[in-house]
Amino acid sequence: MKKSTALLLALLPLMALAAAREDYAWQWRLELANADSGMQKVALPEAVYRQVQRADLGDIDVVDGSGQPVPAALFSAERPLDPALPLRDLRWFPLPAAAAGSGADIALIAERDADGAVRRVTTEVSQRGAANARRSGWLVDASDVERPIRALELEWASNGAAIEQTLRVQGSDDLRSWQTLEAAAPLLDLRRGGENLRHGRIEFASRFRYLRLLPLALGAVPAITAVRAELVPPEGTPDWQWQALNGRRSVEQGREYFEFELDGRFPMERADVVLPGNSTAEWTLQSRDAADMPWQQRAGPWVAYQLGSGERAERSMPEPLRDVLRDRHWRLSARAPLGDSKAPVLRLGYRPEVLVFMTEGQPPYALVAGSARAVRAPAPLGRTMEALRRQHGVDWQPAAATVGAGSELAGAAALRPIEPPRDWKAWLLWALLIGGAALVAGLAFSLLKKPAE
Repeated sequence: MKKSTALLLALLPLMALAAAREDYAWQWRLELANADSGMQKVALPEAVYRQVQRADLGDIDVVDGSGQPVPAALFSAERPLDPALPLRDLRWFPLPAAAAGSGADIALIAERDADGAVRRVTTEVSQRGAANARRSGWLVDASDVERPIRALELEWASNGAAIEQTLRVQGSDDLRSWQTLEAAAPLLDLRRGGENLRHGRIEFASRFRYLRLLPLALGAVPAITAVRAELVPPEGTPDWQWQALNGRRSVEQGREYFEFELDGRFPMERADVVLPGNSTAEWTLQSRDAADMPWQQRAGPWVAYQLGSGERAERSMPEPLRDVLRDRHWRLSARAPLGDSKAPVLRLGYRPEVLVFMTEGQPPYALVAGSARAVRAPAPLGRTMEALRRQHGVDWQPAAATVGAGSELAGAAALRPIEPPRDWKAWLLWALLIGGAALVAGLAFSLLKKPAE
């Protein structure tokens, strides 16, 4: 009896992996662009994210016409089906900068070839500031980069000293007029015990031929050894999608908060705050997956602003989150209280992920989602696609399928977890034992009350 119960409990994960169509809450018919292709890809629509229960999206799958799952794997939105884009090494040159308060005047002189590439950088520092000038900042040559840059990766030699620096990133096409691309990018190299926290990635958007990195803080400046560019991928990356949330005001320990709830497992990467009319405020964003979990800081502090209205309105750029998050609960706090007349709208941005599947079994195929007991079986489709690219070239892609109309399957019943079978014989045995013990205790008590003869 005990062995059979233990065997059934051990088989529950395998039963979940072999889940059929009836184990899911909803389904969406898939229309294949090329029915002869053995591998298809489909971008996940918003409705699917709203049905998913698991944070790892394990309860999303593809089934064939008989309702049985086919091999499928989930890929991120960031060029999920192409080889990783390599980082581009860029030429860079150290710049001198006047020490704080020196008042030195610096002239930047860059020698370029016929294609615009920087060959040499020289500077002239006025006499009144030359004695106090120190080398700080870098000029980066991006004149031979064919696509826009979206991030820089800085590498530096570490001498054991802690670094907590802030950089301003500027762009120019002529080395004379400069435009600020990132006002305050953090640069970190911290140590505690045997652990090391290093952050040298700077995100921004640039089509400029030259970039200038200027330290803003008075602390140590790292000894840069390499500058690499992460380029904007070619066309085909999914567009950003946004969820606009209205929250409720709360006060905790005298501080004003706005709390929001998200009804889906969206892969959130960006945050934006919208206030009515002209506005500016400094925000901090926190999140958690359940109401009984502690809040975790996800972005900020950062300044969000809006000037003007309509097409001519100027708005701050969305703030990147510290990771891809699927949390349900979000909380905003402003540095200064907004008052009862203003309430922010929180906009969270994501890019739809892609599910790749094999066209095994019989059509039609359907995308299924939402289950407390079904889990998508692992499938080595990533390695399969790499092998196919080696055969057909790096531009090979699975055929694109589209998502049709959705319909309910098991509905709410699929969201209830499987309960292990009750062992009625064990309960009966325990009841008999407890009853026997109570009977013995009663007899002993009656003997103690009986007067001695």
